[in-house]
Amino acid sequence: MKVNRKADVGLLTQNRGPASKSEAAPPLQERPTMRWIRWMLAAALGAGCAVATAEEPAARPAQAAREGVVVVYAATDQAVVQPLIDDFEARYAGVRVEYHDMNSTALYHRVIDERARGERRADVVWSSAMDLQVKLVNDGYAQPHRSDETAALPEWAVWKDEAFGTTYEPAVLVYNKQHLAEHEVPDTRIALIRLLTGAPERFRGRVGSYDPVGSGLGLLLHSQDAQANPIAFWELARGFGALGLEQHVSTADMLDRVAAGRLSLAYNVLGSYADKRARLDPALGVVWPRDYTLVLSRVAFIMRDARHPQAARLWLDHMLSERGQALLVEHLGLYSIRTDGGADTAAGLLRARLSHAFRPITIGSGLLAYQDQAKQRAFLRQWAAATQP
Repeated sequence: MKVNRKADVGLLTQNRGPASKSEAAPPLQERPTMRWIRWMLAAALGAGCAVATAEEPAARPAQAAREGVVVVYAATDQAVVQPLIDDFEARYAGVRVEYHDMNSTALYHRVIDERARGERRADVVWSSAMDLQVKLVNDGYAQPHRSDETAALPEWAVWKDEAFGTTYEPAVLVYNKQHLAEHEVPDTRIALIRLLTGAPERFRGRVGSYDPVGSGLGLLLHSQDAQANPIAFWELARGFGALGLEQHVSTADMLDRVAAGRLSLAYNVLGSYADKRARLDPALGVVWPRDYTLVLSRVAFIMRDARHPQAARLWLDHMLSERGQALLVEHLGLYSIRTDGGADTAAGLLRARLSHAFRPITIGSGLLAYQDQAKQRAFLRQWAAATQP
């Protein structure tokens, strides 16, 4: 096997029994006055809350400018996110984006390690490893955020008002067009198995996929794949192993290898990167499996102890806004997560293209299954045994 690694606070109530004479209700003639006073106090408090709620978003850019920076930890290549960064900095003068690009597993461990050392570094954490993101949120690393932009998201893309899906991204098969004739291209997992087992010498050492040990995204995709169709997935894994599977920690590495002809195909690759690269490189072909196509979402949250909370809220809302979504669609090749207004076209096209094969991965506690250490170890042992040459 080749591996390329690059507290809730409760209210205490007390039953004090019948009121004593000293606690008896006031005379009848005093009651209207007391009610009026209470009503006026309530109205004043309510108005104050309403003003605060209305003024807070309007005041946020100025508050963010005083903070001066938003620190983003992300598992998304900065080169493709740079137009979003540039647009944010131009729109909100005085707020700089400090962007740290790393792979999903390194990002997860860095967040945990910095918290353990008492360091406050990241303001926003953004990753395609949905399960690792949900685990961080579940373990108390995030703070709630509500806005017009989060309210525009589909219900499945918001968890606890803390974790937010930002994209639609299919997991695809990528192949080298010089290695596979058009009639040979597999469009289901069964067809892929038949192709590989029918000509093992042709594909020996020429198949790649994610390394679930080194890549959190790889673990997510493979474990979700195994849940969707365990029989086909594990048969495919064994077929990969017999051919000497190359395992990588990034889609970019796999695309490079396929484009150069060193691999004939790569499985469970991020469709956003693959589609964009294929438009520029005629050697690459992309397949959206028609038995089912897993569709993930890059998940973002604001750190509970963010040093720049207002800038973080501004950045998150900018990503989720129609303007931000349009930039992600244009430059990253993503599909917008929003289903309102013009953004509905992108989500609708994705559903129309996939039809019954559309298999979105829902953000929520279900993603924690393979974060159980025993279950994760068992999965990785089975994967290692299956892919052993």
